[in-house]
Amino acid sequence: MPHLEREHWAEVMTRRLQRKAERSRPSEERLDRRARSLNERHFGGRLRWMSIGFAEMDRLWGSCTFTEGHIRIARRAATLPDWVLDYLLVHELAHLVHSDHGVEFHELEKRYPLTERAKGYLLALDSLA
Repeated sequence: MPHLEREHWAEVMTRRLQRKAERSRPSEERLDRRARSLNERHFGGRLRWMSIGFAEMDRLWGSCTFTEGHIRIARRAATLPDWVLDYLLVHELAHLVHSDHGVEFHELEKRYPLTERAKGYLLALDSLA
């Protein structure tokens, strides 16, 4: 492989590894930033929450206290692709409006265009556990 091509691929792989390392570090700031962006994009910026952060969860991918507005995402989700993490956030944000998993809740959840794809991704991960 020519020297220039080796340098190019070294840079590409370095950027990929940096992105992966960034995703693997659970950061409440990262969650909050993503949640605010998703709130603007899919809920018109009208949702409010008290806190958002990563937490140790064995079975669930996320939780939201409807009355208090505390959103928790499983720490193991920190390494998931951004589009899957975004789905988890949209799901929990929708719980700020509807506490149950009824029709109206699913209408809100499906505002995120990759909902079905992310659900399949998580289902596949859960089946491996």
